[in-house]
Amino acid sequence: MLPSRTHNKRMTDTTPTDTPHVDDWIPRLRTIYDRAVLQYERGRRDPDQVIDRDALAFLDSIGTSARELYDFVEEWVDDGEPDFDTVAAITGVRRSYFLTVQQGRPSDRQAPPALPSGYAELGGYRWLPRIIAKARAKLRGELSPETMFGCSTDRPFLRSANMEPAEFLNIVWEAGADDHLILEAVRQRAAPTPIDETCDIRRAT
Repeated sequence: MLPSRTHNKRMTDTTPTDTPHVDDWIPRLRTIYDRAVLQYERGRRDPDQVIDRDALAFLDSIGTSARELYDFVEEWVDDGEPDFDTVAAITGVRRSYFLTVQQGRPSDRQAPPALPSGYAELGGYRWLPRIIAKARAKLRGELSPETMFGCSTDRPFLRSANMEPAEFLNIVWEAGADDHLILEAVRQRAAPTPIDETCDIRRAT
C-alpha cells in the first residue's frame, strides 16, 4: 500500500454488523482489479506499477491497500485463484469491520512479524493458529506487507474446513478473542483430514 494501515485497539466483542447496502464500491473495485490484472500480465511486478495513484484513495476508503489487492492479482494470474468474487467477499468483510468497528479510522500499527508457525496446532488442526492470527490482522488492516490472508497455503486449510475465506473472516470477527469458538466452528464443518497434506508450509505467508 502502501497506504497506511488501520488504527484499532484490540479485537472487541463487536460482531459483524450489516452496513447500509451500498454496493457501488464493488464495480469500482472490479475496475481497479481488472486494470491491475492487465498490468501484471504485461510484466509489471510491483503494486505501484499495477495500481495507479488514483485508485489509492478509494482503496483507503474501504480499508484495503494496494499491496493487499496486488497479492490477490498475483495469486490469480499465477495460480488461477482466488477469483474476483472471492476477493470482493473478503474485501467486503474487511470494509464492514473498517467502517463499523474502526469507524473508518485506519490503524497505526501492523501485526507483529512473528505469527504462529505454520506447524502450530489448535485442537489437532495444523495451521489454524496461524490463519486465526492472520484473519484478525486482516480484519484490523494490520497485515504486514509480507503476509497475505487467503494465500496459497491458507486455501488448502480453508477447503479442508469447507469454508470460504470471507466466511472464516466473519467467524473470527464473531468469536472476538475466543479461539475455541473458532475451533468449534471448524470442527463442525471440517473434513476428516484437518489440512491438505500436499500444502507446502515452506511457502507460508
